[in-house]
Amino acid sequence: MKISVQWVNQYLDAPVDPERMEKVLTGQGLPIEDVDDAGVDTVLDVEITSNRSDCLSHVGIAREIAAGTGVSLKPPDCSVPAGEGEPVSDLTSVEHQDEDACPRYTARVIRGVGVGPSPDWLVRNLEAVGLRSVNNVVDVTNFVLLELGQPLHAFDMALLEGRRIVVRRAAKGERFTAIDASEHGLDDAMLMIADGERPVAVAGVMGGKDSEVGTRTTDVLLESAIFAPLSVRRTSRGLKLASDSSYRFERGVDPEGVERASARAAALIVELAGGTLAPGVIETGRPLPEPRRVTMRAARCRQLLGCDIPSSEMVGMLSRLGLDATHDGPTDEIRCTVPTFRLDLRREVDLIEEIARLRGLDDVKINQRIEIVARSAQPPIQARQELGRILVAHGFHETITPSFLSPAQAEAFVEPGRHAALIDPQARHGGTRSEPALRPSVIPSLLLCRKMNQEVGNAGVALFEQAATWVQRHGEVDGGIVERRRLGLLADAAEPGPALRSMSGTLTELVAALAGEDRLQLTAAEKGVWFDDGLEVRLGDSRVGALGVVCDRIASQFDLQLPVVAAEIEIDDLIAAYPPQRQVTSLPRFPGIERELSLIVDEAVTWSRIASTVREPPLKFMEDLEFLGTYRGRPIPKGSKSVSARLRFLDPQQTLRAEAVDEQMTVLIERLQEAVGAKLRT
Repeated sequence: MKISVQWVNQYLDAPVDPERMEKVLTGQGLPIEDVDDAGVDTVLDVEITSNRSDCLSHVGIAREIAAGTGVSLKPPDCSVPAGEGEPVSDLTSVEHQDEDACPRYTARVIRGVGVGPSPDWLVRNLEAVGLRSVNNVVDVTNFVLLELGQPLHAFDMALLEGRRIVVRRAAKGERFTAIDASEHGLDDAMLMIADGERPVAVAGVMGGKDSEVGTRTTDVLLESAIFAPLSVRRTSRGLKLASDSSYRFERGVDPEGVERASARAAALIVELAGGTLAPGVIETGRPLPEPRRVTMRAARCRQLLGCDIPSSEMVGMLSRLGLDATHDGPTDEIRCTVPTFRLDLRREVDLIEEIARLRGLDDVKINQRIEIVARSAQPPIQARQELGRILVAHGFHETITPSFLSPAQAEAFVEPGRHAALIDPQARHGGTRSEPALRPSVIPSLLLCRKMNQEVGNAGVALFEQAATWVQRHGEVDGGIVERRRLGLLADAAEPGPALRSMSGTLTELVAALAGEDRLQLTAAEKGVWFDDGLEVRLGDSRVGALGVVCDRIASQFDLQLPVVAAEIEIDDLIAAYPPQRQVTSLPRFPGIERELSLIVDEAVTWSRIASTVREPPLKFMEDLEFLGTYRGRPIPKGSKSVSARLRFLDPQQTLRAEAVDEQMTVLIERLQEAVGAKLRT
């Protein structure tokens, strides 16, 4: 933002030279990007961060300089001139239809103005910071914006149909001609300032050509308002239309500055353009917010900054910034009432930062020795690292993708009757689908990665990602969004069957490493949102996800040329179970007996089901069960498979006899035949 040094000095009781201004502002977090020494005046180009909207004005910069130099601030006179004639409520009216997008709207009327050239001092101030002079009325609104930071707009009342203002959303298909003569089509998400028939301004962005103040104007309606940052930002980007006003509204303006700027502009218009101010002001919208109160512990400030700063000095610093600060001796707390123009001061640490800015970072002591305590990673972090290690060992590559999808991509992965979590929920009802959605699943993000790999010719891709997803609670359609952390896996599947079995094996090993053996169960699943045939993934008694071949509908939507298998599970419970509990026993005193078992079972029977059948109820003397492998092919019948396992039996009291093991094996084979239809392979 360009700042005139001469202009700033008008608000200080003693002038400050440009070099000192540059040093003070830079030290207080407002670095100078450029200095233009025009001879009579010097213009500083100040870099202002988005949270410091209070500095987007000459008075705001003067306040910073006063706080840093000890010079007193002289704010401009913002008193309202005496009104004459009919009250403003008899001359115009304001209909306010949207307090969310416009929390506050005010209007004044000045009658009998003479529009003409501005005086030299006003032209000089505007041109110093890069604005051209238009006429005395328009120049006053621009001057007050640059002086106080509050955008204003002046309408020619004779050009307002019905001599009234309506704050409303645009009608779909409405057209608008901006003051720069550009034509724009509007949608119903955009807030407009209208008269009795048509839009006359884009709220918070730019006025209209059809109601601008010109040489024939005699009566002026002066607007001063607050427009919601999100509404202004969306409209400005949608219309590709930006202005000094939209820049400030997007960052937030001082609620109490609305009336102050309106009064200041009205007084200047009467002074420079003549006319009379109608008594009163029309005020609509919500009441002004109460100033925030924030308490700072002086001891905490000293601790964080490493400086022994007296509490009285802290009070002085905060007071120079415009805060109402008092020190409570018994508690050594500084209690502050934050002015409404400081939208960024909300917490104790914000006040500590203000002390650091004014004190200067050069006063912070340098500690040449920093004690570092090395700590081992916490179990949740170790669990995620172990998860990644296992998947990388299985040939997967980790991805890190954005949380956003297009609405169409997101809604393809939500259950029927529910909706994706849009960034702007009102966009669903307003008819626009341009806003992004939060992903309900990790799989669409992986599918987008797969598509990019497909475009560059990469084959045999296997991907995984641990990420947050957002879903709706059951029974809540337009709300109840809850965040869940999930693991997504995706792999090419030239032959879907083997690829599915390989991924199920990966999941089995993963769960065993994180939560212990035999926690995972895979059972046949009904048709899912993104697969036609697949398996349900259960952790104990809880369903945590699914595994399957991505269906043709989803594959077509993402333009995939080859089939892929995918899995997705919720991992919060897995992470919480890490590290798994290990049982430790002493070495056996007596030898054990091992038996290998090969069973022919239906293709749908999973190892987890076989293992649970073997273990429950426990076989006498059985100590361990180990999976050996699966075989398909001759002479195994089609639709079946051979599953091999090794069992270890042990009697801790004596040497185990083969006859005792044979008896348990007979019981086991009968149990498997009854439970899963297994046949003994010989």
